[in-house]
Amino acid sequence: MNVHLFVYGTLRPGDVRWSLLEPFVADQGQADSVAGRLFDTGLDYPAAVFGGEGRIVGRTYLLRADTLGDALAILDEEEDSVLGLYRRVELTTGSGVRAWAYEYGDGLDLTPIKSGDWLLP
Repeated sequence: MNVHLFVYGTLRPGDVRWSLLEPFVADQGQADSVAGRLFDTGLDYPAAVFGGEGRIVGRTYLLRADTLGDALAILDEEEDSVLGLYRRVELTTGSGVRAWAYEYGDGLDLTPIKSGDWLLP
């Protein structure tokens, strides 16, 4: 069974939490997007609300089957450790891949990122 993860913020290559995800990826990933809105939390990480209008830019990675349980446990714990009550949800990316992603929950003051891309200024 192939399990994918869509990342849009600090889990992307070059950002501060990529090192948490990198050991668990099985491919180079692909540029991708999902429907939704992206926000700046003011805390050096973004927040995503999936669905509806708008587009969130990111990458989709195939996760290694042999370490899948460890990967999801580590990522779930990390996402739960930041403000905003993030939760793992399943979605379909713009390229048609079913993937997990972390969605914002509640409790932060958010500023829309109009480009939908956390890595753009």
